[in-house]
Amino acid sequence: MKILDLTHYISEDMPVYPGTEGPKFSPANSYEVDGFRETLVTLYTHTGTHMDPPAHLFPNRTTLDQFPISQFVGRALVIHCSDLREGQSITMDYILPYKDKALQAEFLLFHTGWSQYWGTEQYFGEYPCIDHEVADFLINSRKKGIGLDTIGLDPIVDINLTLHKKLFRDSEIVVIENLMNLHLLGDELFTFCALPLKHKDADGSPIRAIALLDE
Repeated sequence: MKILDLTHYISEDMPVYPGTEGPKFSPANSYEVDGFRETLVTLYTHTGTHMDPPAHLFPNRTTLDQFPISQFVGRALVIHCSDLREGQSITMDYILPYKDKALQAEFLLFHTGWSQYWGTEQYFGEYPCIDHEVADFLINSRKKGIGLDTIGLDPIVDINLTLHKKLFRDSEIVVIENLMNLHLLGDELFTFCALPLKHKDADGSPIRAIALLDE
């Protein structure tokens, strides 16, 4: 079995969504004083490679801790669409050639190639986004989740978060943002694990996302 890491490092100088404070790492205990090292970490629940549940936008909807653990593991397929230019949409034309596999997959991960801009201003630019037909496909095929190598599901200028709301209003789905290394995955199904922190009333959480490939 081959295991690939799909997760960005968390650091104080990492990209964060506009208007959000970056994480802070403060020494809490030291070898010299306490005999051990411990660090106080302060960060938002939607920092780095992270997961959104329906409760991120809608009160009384599902929080991450209310999902069964099975929600976060399943068969996945990468949809490669890195040929798209800035501002273009990910349409069903990218899914239809792999429709049988896409229907079998519990997660669809979209490789736009945007992770190459991680740490630059361009990462916050006009990255490709799914269109409403793709959103409908995710809803109707009852996917566990969608993953992207961009900072958001919606365009950066859409403060209404239209696509988030469409997916979360009635569906038990999670949205995973800021993935990396999707270019290393082919066009076959694989096992995907995206495990959030286990805390109460979770509106989101950083995750460790990995791909498990059969060799």
